[in-house]
Amino acid sequence: MKKILLTSILLSLISFSASNSAADTNKDSIEFLNSEQHNQALPFSEAVRVGNMLYLSGQIGVDPKTNKLVSGGMEAEAKQTMDNIKNTLQKFGYSMSDVVKCTVMIDEISKWGDFNKIYVRYFSKPYPARSAFGADGLGLNSALEVECIAAKAD
Repeated sequence: MKKILLTSILLSLISFSASNSAADTNKDSIEFLNSEQHNQALPFSEAVRVGNMLYLSGQIGVDPKTNKLVSGGMEAEAKQTMDNIKNTLQKFGYSMSDVVKCTVMIDEISKWGDFNKIYVRYFSKPYPARSAFGADGLGLNSALEVECIAAKAD
């Protein structure tokens, strides 16, 4: 009986220690990521890595060389937005094939088809999960904004 009780206590201590160790590891695995090109005046990080997950801030069609919205409407902005996402992923060691979820905000939902023509050039089947909604008043009066979540397999 004493042996069973002692074994039970020992297993409980090991389990408690392992769960605390896992919690400490999770705390340590949160990284707020910003490259040198990120505008430090903006009140958000380019990305946040939590374990193997990478959460990107929303991207719009800003040319990184000029910091201005590209001209040419939905198609040009969509291409630049997706290029910005691809470049941000690469900066932090991920690729478009690691993307598991996208959220798309479009100022005119009637341009949804125009966006999709560009979007499918950046992903292949199986496509990431995605949600979208019409939005009024996106940053810099952009036509769209896209945010993504990427994950690396363990």
